[in-house]
Amino acid sequence: MSRPPRVLGLMSGTSADGIDAALLELPGWPALGSGCPFPTLTGTAPRGRVVAHNFTPFPPDLRLAVLRAMRGETGAAELTSLHWWLGETLAHAARPLAGDADLIASHGQTVQHHPRADAGRGWARPATLQLGEAALIAEQTRKPVVADFRPADLAAGGLGAPLVPFADWALLSEPGVNRAVHNLGGISNLTYLPGTDASAVRAFDTGPANCLLDEAAALAGLDCDLGGALAAAGQVDQATVQRWLSHPELSAPPPKATGRETWSLARLGIPDLSVPDLAATATAFTAQTIADAYLRWVVPHGLDEVAVAGGGARNPTLMRELAGRLPVPLRTFEDLGWSARGFTDTTREAAAFAFLGYARAQGWPNTLPHTTGARHAVSGGKLLLPPPFTE
Repeated sequence: MSRPPRVLGLMSGTSADGIDAALLELPGWPALGSGCPFPTLTGTAPRGRVVAHNFTPFPPDLRLAVLRAMRGETGAAELTSLHWWLGETLAHAARPLAGDADLIASHGQTVQHHPRADAGRGWARPATLQLGEAALIAEQTRKPVVADFRPADLAAGGLGAPLVPFADWALLSEPGVNRAVHNLGGISNLTYLPGTDASAVRAFDTGPANCLLDEAAALAGLDCDLGGALAAAGQVDQATVQRWLSHPELSAPPPKATGRETWSLARLGIPDLSVPDLAATATAFTAQTIADAYLRWVVPHGLDEVAVAGGGARNPTLMRELAGRLPVPLRTFEDLGWSARGFTDTTREAAAFAFLGYARAQGWPNTLPHTTGARHAVSGGKLLLPPPFTE
């Protein structure tokens, strides 16, 4: 009897700290190339399991190059080089797990994402750019690769984000449970799963998560505020929090997607505070933006709990600030028993893109257009076939 399909997902997020590789096995799902339609969702979550995972940290010079590209400080020659440098790094991250995969799905590294034209910022048209040449992954692993997921949705009038909610719905929704799955990565985003009804899924970026905290930590010579210790040592400046909360992006209704091009200390205006006080203020602000988003756009529809993933889930200061502002319990993936099947705060997004790649290879739509604002669902991602074996 053949084993279930396996897809290796590669994910590097807004924090730009490295690549998560998650090998997703899909028992009960149709074999790749079977021609079967999308099945009806039944049973409890999750509908799959992560059988292997690794993390490949970016070396400091690569992370610096990625952050410079995100800030728009990189010319065409440097971007071209970075595209191939990231492709090599993604291929290196994939190789240890690729032998057991039927397919590889690579999100790549988003360096610019402008889902709406904005003449004031020089964005003449919607555009998005994920770097990491997928041909290098296909060449070095000899596996088919799906990459560049966002442009198809953007071309259909959507924001090109969020894309993970389709996979959250397919893998993690549960009959009779109104749950949100919340990612605290560089940017904060949520997926609201009211049972298994795809048409009722709500998903959007709420604003910053770790990106402002990382910037504050960098002023102290740190990569991140590990364990929230820096913020815990400071005092919140409420005047700054209130000023930052007036940002128009926060009151804009979903669908919406944002990134570092919107959320940075420089754009918000850095107050004259000590570094610990700045970290505490950024943490309180971040928690308040998340809570406000839930209270405005999710809680009125019925919410039982929030399952938290991403690096921010391991920041007790941020989690404490957030728990004090939400009217429902915060759960970890461990609390829900999902980690027993390999779904953790570090594997969730890589596994999600593995599923999006699987759906693309099956020819299924892999977006929820009412969450991205697109005119219709698309099958996002470009499929590269591996070179023929020569042995």
